[in-house]
Amino acid sequence: MLYSEIVIVGCGNPLFGDDGFGPAVIEEMEKLTLPDNITITDGGAGAPHFIFNFLDPEVTKKLIVVDIADFNAKPGSISKISGNDLKPGAYIDPHSWDGVDQLCRIRDTIETTVVLCQPAKAIIKGDADVDMELSDDVRNAIPKAIQVILAEIGVDYGTTINLQEEGRERRAAKAR
Repeated sequence: MLYSEIVIVGCGNPLFGDDGFGPAVIEEMEKLTLPDNITITDGGAGAPHFIFNFLDPEVTKKLIVVDIADFNAKPGSISKISGNDLKPGAYIDPHSWDGVDQLCRIRDTIETTVVLCQPAKAIIKGDADVDMELSDDVRNAIPKAIQVILAEIGVDYGTTINLQEEGRERRAAKAR
């Protein structure tokens, strides 16, 4: 496996509405031309368990985790937590993974940042109906999350990313 200096991992399950935020951000970032020292990957629902397979402390200098989490803000709000500010229990994703503890263990060797989005729809654990659509608030937060990530990795892409029109087109097609 070839390791990168910067790793960006989207966490979440696109089958459960707003929980698909992390993978949706990665999908949009894959359209960008980024430096060769950056790996972006959709870790999906298994990301918490596999994130650390993408890292080599000898090579990897920065890890950015993108996920959805309820932090009692307006739906679609973006929050950024530095690895230095992470404390066990500080960030609990909808699936209650123990990744924060693991992130706390690596933060001294790999600069870590978690980029979070406040969901508009509750993320239901266990059996739930499949809902492959992000809420409008969360979909509209994707460009902001990408801007935060690009600033974090020091890339000035110089473009505006707008998914609002794309969302309107998809809903119109679905209504037909």
